[in-house]
Amino acid sequence: MPSRIFVTGMGLISGLGNNVQENLDSLLHLRSPIGPIKHIETSLKGELAVSEVFRSNEELMRDAGCGMQDVGCGMQDAGCGMQDAGCGQVYSRNALLGMIAAKEAFSHARLNLFPDLRTGLISGTTVGGMDECEKHYQDFLTNDSKNEYIGIYDCADSTEKISDYLGIKGFLTTISTACSSAANAILFAARMMKAGKLDCAIAGGCESLTKFHLNGFNALKILDKLPCRPFDASRGGINLGEGAAYLVLETEETNKITGNTVICELTGFGNACEAFHQTASSPDGIGAYMAMKKALDMSGESPDDVDYINAHGTATDNNDLSEGRAIEKLFTGKIPFVSSTKPFTGHMTSAAGSAEAIISILGLQHGIVWPNMNFSTPMPELKFRPVVELIRGLDLKVVMSNSFGFGGNDTSLIFKKYGIH
Repeated sequence: MPSRIFVTGMGLISGLGNNVQENLDSLLHLRSPIGPIKHIETSLKGELAVSEVFRSNEELMRDAGCGMQDVGCGMQDAGCGMQDAGCGQVYSRNALLGMIAAKEAFSHARLNLFPDLRTGLISGTTVGGMDECEKHYQDFLTNDSKNEYIGIYDCADSTEKISDYLGIKGFLTTISTACSSAANAILFAARMMKAGKLDCAIAGGCESLTKFHLNGFNALKILDKLPCRPFDASRGGINLGEGAAYLVLETEETNKITGNTVICELTGFGNACEAFHQTASSPDGIGAYMAMKKALDMSGESPDDVDYINAHGTATDNNDLSEGRAIEKLFTGKIPFVSSTKPFTGHMTSAAGSAEAIISILGLQHGIVWPNMNFSTPMPELKFRPVVELIRGLDLKVVMSNSFGFGGNDTSLIFKKYGIH
């Protein structure tokens, strides 16, 4: 049974940039895209701060290498497996974001050169094709002429579109556990590989902003009109974001076949579902604690070995207190560097887990701890403070990425520098 899981490819599109390098450049220059809503026609326009991918759907189609213009076909030039897709397909923004990020990861790991590998696609998402459904639903009710737009509402539609686009014919599945979806996709892919069911996998998530998305979180009264301030006493809530992020995972045995450069190793993962409340975490952070503890136990690391925690850090009253207490309970000796990178990306909900995993890995690669932007006033309930400045030149060996979803579905991932024992 394979025991080691390597990361050999990454793809990322967010408000920070259209690929991994653009995201890294924005992070290094402390650029944040969070600002007023520009692209979604909603009554909340001009009221809320969000992080949008600054590409129209038509531009995303061209970026994907096609000229579909909403009618499908033309994908033969994409360098993928869409030749047999035929015409008449429609693509949600969610699917397009996922296709672009997954293709970057797929190309990075040169998986097109190894068609005989048992390759899986595990993708997390929640909004599915809501962006198109909410435009056409009334028409669908009155004259039944927009069935193709209603059909892409299903969360699995984006997974199937990505699979067709990349020509992945093996195992594929969709995971929807709200804000831990992408982290759980990575966890599930690793489990499949450790069980000998897959040789490699593309795992992550995609999420586009929709009116449903905005209105749902607004109804919970947890959105901030200003840039978010995680772990700050004055925190006022979430800034929603959109994008997609995927990792390519290979077993150690598969890596001997591909010869791909190992970016880092996924040494531990843990999931806990505390089921405390539909949307709130428990006040004592027991779910977050259990997820982090399970990940550490699997990795064989002690709390003192962790150099950096990319916290879930949503800037809500509930999450930051709950997560902060869990961190203090587990890391009783030396608390690692801690920051939330959501002031950079916004909360990408179902894609957050994989996006923040990549950001954590970039820090591991380059010896950088990312700052918790907009922080000024410590929370009186917590003893630690998040990192407030970009720190370079560190010898990071182990990083943890936390993703906590509604219903108390909490997941932690641990990445380790390759070659470190």
